Amino acid sequence: MKPSAEPGARGNTPPADTLPGTAPDPHALQSRTGAAPPDFGPDLFRSVLGQFATGVTIITTRAANGDLIGITASSFNSVSLTPPLVLWSLSLQSSSMPVFQHNSHYVINVLAADQVDLCMRFARTKGNRFEGVPFRTTTSGIPILDGALAWFECHNRSRYAEGDHVIFVGEVERCALNAEAAGTAPLVFQGGTFHTLDQLAAPD
Repeated sequence: MKPSAEPGARGNTPPADTLPGTAPDPHALQSRTGAAPPDFGPDLFRSVLGQFATGVTIITTRAANGDLIGITASSFNSVSLTPPLVLWSLSLQSSSMPVFQHNSHYVINVLAADQVDLCMRFARTKGNRFEGVPFRTTTSGIPILDGALAWFECHNRSRYAEGDHVIFVGEVERCALNAEAAGTAPLVFQGGTFHTLDQLAAPD
């Protein structure tokens, strides 16, 4: 879908220093002090981002009053092996933001392909999302969801507000594979729909 032009937008015209037949300015990158305004709208940006396939997780914690909190997130990624660090992000508008901001620990549950309903439950359901959902807890009382392919229990190491989200960096204290789910395909999200994986032939 071609986005409509906005007043003052550059459309799809590349900057002058990237036009064919023009010589690049060797000092252009060093002299820039900030980002140029985007030449696209939010709908196009969302569609382009959607082409990147991600796994799907449910991130769980426990509020100070004992309530269980869980959200669906596809922004999970690895950061470092030593120390073991991972990251994910949460919208500033999320009602769960205050709990995740202040809690010391959370668990990242990696979902299997047969857990689409669970994914949608934790993305949309209001009220008690854990009702009827089987899980066990860590020693600190945080849910590990049955059927998840793997899980990471993280110390809430650092948080960075960027744009309309907060980036959470977790230091992994414990993690495990689900032996009962060995060989189960992961849940994948791409292009606005759910998928799973087919193994490709190894490269020569």
